[in-house]
Amino acid sequence: MTHSKNLPPRNLVPLIPVLNRRARRLARSPSEAEDLVQDTLLSLCQRLEDGDPIEDLPSYAMRTLSNRARRTWRQAATEELEDDHALTQPDALIRLDCADTLAAIAALPTPQRQLMNLVVAGETSPRALADATGLPLGTVMSRLARARAKLRLRLGDT
Repeated sequence: MTHSKNLPPRNLVPLIPVLNRRARRLARSPSEAEDLVQDTLLSLCQRLEDGDPIEDLPSYAMRTLSNRARRTWRQAATEELEDDHALTQPDALIRLDCADTLAAIAALPTPQRQLMNLVVAGETSPRALADATGLPLGTVMSRLARARAKLRLRLGDT
């Protein structure tokens, strides 16, 4: 277990090759991967300089890299949606899709349906779902996985 208290940023140097390999898998281009690694390293340096504790520096670094990659994907998806918003399907088709999805959720077994209703209400964090329901995190993850699999089958998604 590595604690970051008084860890100098040079302790990040051995992580750079691992972060580079992971970033190349997550990014669409080599330059995007480099930017992702640099952004991650800057964030880690700032956290270390602030003296915030990090229990396991390599794991935290990988998690930070993955989270930053996801943020990049979300931003790209949002930009694409904004660019293509003129091509949006009519609301009637969207409402039908939503109605089908809600009907499929209503047909789930009660424990899975309860979790999916919380997801529909806007709660997407498994940890927050576990806290809200009092269930262990593993149980929440398992029920969500089974519910999503049943929804994919019912709605015809593969």
